[in-house]
Amino acid sequence: MAVPTQLAYRTSKGIGILNAAPVYESLSGFTRPEGNLRCCCYSPDGRYFAWASPEQVSVIDASVGYIITTFPTPNVYELGFSPLGTYINTWQRPAKDEDGNATKNLKVWRVVAESAGEAEQTPVGQFVQKSQTGWNLQYTSDEKLCARSVTNEVQFYEAGDLGTVWNKLHVEGVTNFAVSPGKNHSVAVFVPERKGLPAAVKVFQVPQFNSPISQKTFFKGDKVQLKWNDLGTSLIVLAQTEVDKTNKSYYGETNMYILSANGGFDSRIHLDKDGPIHDVSWSPNSKEFGVVYGYMPAKTTIFNVRAVATHSFNLGPRNTILFSPHGRFVLVAGFGNLAGQMDIYDLEKDYAKVATIEASNASVCEWSSDGKHILTATTSPRLRVDNGIRIWHVGGGLMYNEDMMELYHVTWRPQSTLIHPLENPLHPVPTPHASALAYLDTVKTPSKPAGAYRPPGARGTSTPLHFKREDEGGAAYINNGISSTAGGMSNGFGKPRRREVPGAETIESLPPGAAPGGGVSLTGTGEGEEALSKAALKNKKKREAKKAKEAAEKAASLAANPDGETPPPGGAAQNRSPERRGGRGHERSRSKNGGFANQGGRSISQQRGYQGQGGHHNSHHRHGSGYDENHNHNQHQHQHQHQHQHQHQHQHQHQNQHHHRAGSGFSKPQPEQAQPMQLQTQNQAPTPALTPDLTVTSPGGGSPQDKKVRSLLKKIRAIDDLKMRQAGGEKLEDTQVKKIGTEDSIRKELEALGYHA
Repeated sequence: MAVPTQLAYRTSKGIGILNAAPVYESLSGFTRPEGNLRCCCYSPDGRYFAWASPEQVSVIDASVGYIITTFPTPNVYELGFSPLGTYINTWQRPAKDEDGNATKNLKVWRVVAESAGEAEQTPVGQFVQKSQTGWNLQYTSDEKLCARSVTNEVQFYEAGDLGTVWNKLHVEGVTNFAVSPGKNHSVAVFVPERKGLPAAVKVFQVPQFNSPISQKTFFKGDKVQLKWNDLGTSLIVLAQTEVDKTNKSYYGETNMYILSANGGFDSRIHLDKDGPIHDVSWSPNSKEFGVVYGYMPAKTTIFNVRAVATHSFNLGPRNTILFSPHGRFVLVAGFGNLAGQMDIYDLEKDYAKVATIEASNASVCEWSSDGKHILTATTSPRLRVDNGIRIWHVGGGLMYNEDMMELYHVTWRPQSTLIHPLENPLHPVPTPHASALAYLDTVKTPSKPAGAYRPPGARGTSTPLHFKREDEGGAAYINNGISSTAGGMSNGFGKPRRREVPGAETIESLPPGAAPGGGVSLTGTGEGEEALSKAALKNKKKREAKKAKEAAEKAASLAANPDGETPPPGGAAQNRSPERRGGRGHERSRSKNGGFANQGGRSISQQRGYQGQGGHHNSHHRHGSGYDENHNHNQHQHQHQHQHQHQHQHQHQHQNQHHHRAGSGFSKPQPEQAQPMQLQTQNQAPTPALTPDLTVTSPGGGSPQDKKVRSLLKKIRAIDDLKMRQAGGEKLEDTQVKKIGTEDSIRKELEALGYHA
């Protein structure tokens, strides 16, 4: 019988070990520990399994489940084995002794004591390790040497003698390092950017630390992941910045580089799709690696060791890539906030897709050591419901299912590929466990794909390209680095940021002051002015007064034309504002000719005290703003002749107020004897003119009486609101009660102004 694969899991109740395919049963000789167990792990060679309880650390033989040894070290938070399982490392939280000195919280133990007669295990070495990140020692594959990082250097020790530093690699500012696997011992160190200098990754041969064999400098590297291949011949550097200065990504900017351990090759890996690098993984053959990159839908590409792309898979929502232990299959999946689909490809059959597996809500995904099964699990605290493990066959079928309460950790037992040779992984398909069949019976298969929601007006039509993903034939997403909140900007698909409903008519832009839907605007009524600041309200009133004045001047101009003649269209001054219509330049030219020399170069309509036709209205006149610019010269003279006949009459209408602006002051009417020369004979009868009945209205304008009425009505509404609150049982303040008492006086004042409700 073949050696079964095995996995271990840790829940809130305890730890369990399961012999997986083909038996799917618990390890018979293992007594499950219970209680608050913080961590557990297998040794890299698969011989041992250890877990930490609040009192001690226990180690068992993973094949039979018997306890081999225990270590009397309490409150251990991290465990780790050396590559061959000779040593086990434990990490506790930093603490201080009675003298205030830091205690040595990183301890190294020998799994099997050298002498069987020892009553109690003692640590081989102890260190002060404050940071939990990168706490463990890094060993060479043969366990001859191990290394740890301290300030500005990497210290190397002989594994059997941790009390003496064997050698030191001094690198100023080093923050991360990685010892290579394989027979040749190399170490890669990373120095981030500082003082304007670029970041650098340097590869040294152990123990020749005088100069690096290979190095790569680059900017945009705050932190890195150093990934060696299994042979230790090539290194992938995944550099990442904390902040993307181009605003293209919330998670920073990522770049990828590759270096050879012998210094023969180093290069940046150029990717043909914009976006972050989601995942990178080496193949077990150490000759190729896979990268998932780009904005969703992401692209997955296989590169050779010289960073040349050899194959690209179809675009899709994916962010994970995993090679099987034998290197025959590759799994491309989308976890996290993606749907959890897993695509399995056979690399030996021209990258043909073998199966697609739906593993929703999975937070753990690992290949088994036999290369035929895939473990997925939903763990806590990422999701506290539906926790459990599922084992899938590479052909796509579910083999085993077990639901658990608060599953914290699950992992396969490492086993050599020599124990599980890969013959024909797809045939025959093994028989699923009963738990898998029971689970499949409870899963409802949808009758048809649900698809995206489409409003009734868009149903039965083809989806526009700008609504399709790139893998569905739509346009590629382009992030230009501009914030989505910037006004007037468009998103990556060319659509405006304004919300639009497909099939619905677009809303036309409304003019200022207009109400949506054709309703009545409240502009100028005082209804919505409470939200404006004092400065904005003041500017608003100035604009409204200016509009009212222009309307009054226009009405006075129309009334000043007794024959009802209209200016000829297409005049040059017709497109100008009333303040700039060509009165000034025209009159100045005439004054040079002496036409109105006795009037200081002004026309009759510009003189102080000139009332004009329609002088019974409240009209506002400004120097240089006459309204004869659209008439020809003859019409201009005729108008002045007619206006002069009625000038004396309008000057004596004292019941009306006429305000004339000349510079910054008001002027009084000119006496009758100071009138300009007569432009019309005495026997010419004036033409009676019908003054048009015009009512000038303006937003926020009106007489002082109307403004007073609006103000009083606003006070009445406020009093009604206070009375309703008082009737509802709310306790009012004294000032509010006094305000209610002024209602009668306000209503009387309204009646005095002629307002009747």
